[in-house]
Amino acid sequence: MNRDLLRDLYAAVCAALLVLTAVLVGTAIQHRDGSLRVGWPPLLASWDPHVGPGTPAAVVVAAAVVAYGPTLAARLPWRPLLLAVWGTGMAWTWSLALVDGWHRGVAEQLTTRNEYLPAVGRFHDIPAALRDFTRHILIDSPDNWGAHVAGHPPGATLTFVLLDRIGLGGGGWAGTWCITVGTTAAVAVLVAVRTLADESLARRAAPFLVLAPAAVWVGTSADGYFAAVAAWAVALLALAVRGVRQGLNGFCSGLLFGLTVYLSYGLTLMVVVAGAVVWAGSSRRRPLLFALAGFVVVPAVFTALGFEWWEGYRILVTRYYQGAGGVRPYGYWVWANLACTVLIVGPATVAGVRRAVPRRHPEPPRRGDRRLGLLVTAALLALLVADLSGMSKAETERIWLPFAVWLLPACAFLTGARGWLVGQAVLALLVNHLLLTGW
Repeated sequence: MNRDLLRDLYAAVCAALLVLTAVLVGTAIQHRDGSLRVGWPPLLASWDPHVGPGTPAAVVVAAAVVAYGPTLAARLPWRPLLLAVWGTGMAWTWSLALVDGWHRGVAEQLTTRNEYLPAVGRFHDIPAALRDFTRHILIDSPDNWGAHVAGHPPGATLTFVLLDRIGLGGGGWAGTWCITVGTTAAVAVLVAVRTLADESLARRAAPFLVLAPAAVWVGTSADGYFAAVAAWAVALLALAVRGVRQGLNGFCSGLLFGLTVYLSYGLTLMVVVAGAVVWAGSSRRRPLLFALAGFVVVPAVFTALGFEWWEGYRILVTRYYQGAGGVRPYGYWVWANLACTVLIVGPATVAGVRRAVPRRHPEPPRRGDRRLGLLVTAALLALLVADLSGMSKAETERIWLPFAVWLLPACAFLTGARGWLVGQAVLALLVNHLLLTGW
């Protein structure tokens, strides 16, 4: 066994020990005083071993990706590969969601009192609802919003309002939207990696983007949808700064970045990933001007309609500490959140990140390797800033999906892809079959 592989295994074992410690310490704290506010620390889940209609499909998809994924990723033409990644990723995500059955796994996920759909009926007059939005954020305010509506800018809720307006109302369509859009994040990541680094790295990363344990939470949480919007913003920016239709891609990237920060306040940290793209891409200023022009569109529209982002965020901070955020202990979650991240990205990604993060090399790394390492490091930095902020105590298995998808391409640096893919698949299957997750 070579030294690099041994270090990869050490990293994976250390990550597993972190998860085990978070489970044991978290369970003790939760039994002592209930302050963690989760059923199976560090995840918002409950112990519930089960199988379901999605179980056979999940096993078949996992086995197929392990057996054929690396070979097909290397041989398929580029555009068919992207379609294959999206299609297989949807099959993997849908099968995992349906382990819990259609109603419990998909249709009811976004309909609970703390989710988005119960608020749809209050948006009959959208401008009036936006003007009045911040008045209902605090827990002691009249007709206060549920936790997820209050905890996000109105762009998140407005997505489901607009789906309802075009005849796609209800939990089934909402779940289908989140899975269908959320699984495109893998395609966006591959486009960005190919554009900034090189195609061979993107191809090696492709099976890992398909078989990510993160799929457990992409199906079905709105954060999977948020992750895809942010991922496409980054991918289009990468194309723009590398000179591919600079104006169009730059402007569309800015539009999506603008939408991203109106889907989730915390996704302002995607600026770190965007900065890495610009740093790695080129010194051209023209694409950035187009991106800035696109970015201001969404804030301008929401502000004109009466919603003030900064005011909403200021009130949200108070609401956060009125609820579970004021009870959950920072001293536990500041490191247990990282255990949640291990569970979303899997042992292969932990080993890949070990290789990707800049360090001393016996010889200079290739330019593509260096650029991919920069992208992965930027995502890791954004995630750590979110962690230290204290505004993400628990539930980060879904909240951090937009950052986690940018850690996954680090798997391109690994050797023995099939063995690592088995580890990824086994983790996802165990989580989905042993636990009933909150999403």
